[in-house]
Amino acid sequence: MKSTDERSYDALTESLSDNGVDVTGVEERLRAQRIETPSWGYGDTGTRFAVFPQKGVPRNPFEKMADAAQVHGLSGICPSVAIHIPWDRVDDYGELKRHAESLGLRIGAVNPNLFQEPEYKLGRVCNPDPAVRRKATDHLLECVEVAGETGSDVLSLWFADGTNYPGQDSFSERRHRMIECLHEVYAAMPSRMRMLIEYKPYEPAFYHTDLADWGAALSVSQRLGERAQVLVDLGHHVKEVNIEYVVALLLDEGRLGGFHFNNRKYGDDDLIVGSVNPFELFLIFVELVEAEELSDTRIDYMIDQTHNIEPKIEAMLLSVMNLQEAYAKALLVDRTALTEARLSGDVLSAHRILLDAYATDVRPLCAMVREHLGGASNPISAFEESGYAEKVAEERGEGAGAGWS
Repeated sequence: MKSTDERSYDALTESLSDNGVDVTGVEERLRAQRIETPSWGYGDTGTRFAVFPQKGVPRNPFEKMADAAQVHGLSGICPSVAIHIPWDRVDDYGELKRHAESLGLRIGAVNPNLFQEPEYKLGRVCNPDPAVRRKATDHLLECVEVAGETGSDVLSLWFADGTNYPGQDSFSERRHRMIECLHEVYAAMPSRMRMLIEYKPYEPAFYHTDLADWGAALSVSQRLGERAQVLVDLGHHVKEVNIEYVVALLLDEGRLGGFHFNNRKYGDDDLIVGSVNPFELFLIFVELVEAEELSDTRIDYMIDQTHNIEPKIEAMLLSVMNLQEAYAKALLVDRTALTEARLSGDVLSAHRILLDAYATDVRPLCAMVREHLGGASNPISAFEESGYAEKVAEERGEGAGAGWS
């Protein structure tokens, strides 16, 4: 006798097939989906006010990899882990690479830390002091070397550069300093490596930010070369910005390099992706699916969240599941009917086509895909039943912070 999950899956796939959906093709693309998780998402983190420690969090990068392996094993689609330097600095990066591989993982993007040193009070690569810019550039070059030692091919950059008061510094001169530093780093990268440039509208600077939006990041990437691209963080936009439109523009320019998936209600809140505005997440994937079908552009999908009050691994699993479901719904959009409705000016039909896909309960489909990949139909329940959290809590005790503590 079939289980409830199997019956739900059969009913869904039969309904989809009756409506002309290539279920086999959808499942194939879901199995090929890849999401990168961040090392810092597994350690203790917090806000500018406090860090709330949890028992059992990793004490070092090797234990972060062990936790990330739990997420990959239960989901089947998270084989890479982004690292943060110096938070994940080790004596032997080859050893870290081998440890990751022994767990079925690989090292993903290398993220330099350029926001905690006291010298960076007035900026990093935009700082008016050449000595400070030299220090920042050297750290970026160090991270290029780390990428080489770990097998990474992505340097992911976010700068907290900006000013707090009018007249504090020259906008254009700061931009020229940034481009000069990044030219040196870009030239040092091997040909297989890409540079992803992230933006953020405000914080910690409150008068202006040197890379405040997608246009600023795009223009800098264009000054550097084809292997410099824009990274979109879903929390790094002012309220009501149409992020899916930004995605479409960057895709059209061939400069969308990657995503930092999270969610926010007000500012950069680092909430679980899809927890506040799941429809927006779906609409973003609608654009991405269209891009997948029109070109072979590489886009890296990465989670960037700091789980401050929720359990780390369960929160990461929920984020991954939300991304799977948003992608699955976008794959169900009837593109032929959508094109016809657009060309005929049938506004409501075009909108309803998207709503129909979004309203589809794809959870049985995603659960079956995870099982086919060797994961779990219900990853969070499977993790809770595994006893892993209790085991590492006893072994690790209070653990260590990801960088805030």
